Amino acid sequence: MATRNRRLSYRLDLLPVIYPYHRRASNIVQLGDLVYYGPSPEYYGIGEVVSAEGNFCVVDFRGTGLLGIQKDVFSTKYIIPIHKLNLGHLLKST
Repeated sequence: MATRNRRLSYRLDLLPVIYPYHRRASNIVQLGDLVYYGPSPEYYGIGEVVSAEGNFCVVDFRGTGLLGIQKDVFSTKYIIPIHKLNLGHLLKST
């Protein structure tokens, strides 16, 4: 499979890289949470948790990363939630 050079419209390289056994990798995710793949956020992008079962969850990335992946299944130790508090400077106040 040939990978093409894609330019993303947002800066995923600003997200911290978090490896699976780091203390910040022990996260509880719920349906609808915005998350990213901790070890390499720029490749998968930012996605939404659409299903969760035990220690695994299905994340819908909608092709937001460099690899153009739509959906994938991960162990929750690889997924890092993006909370609204961390994005307060990006959200519009109403």
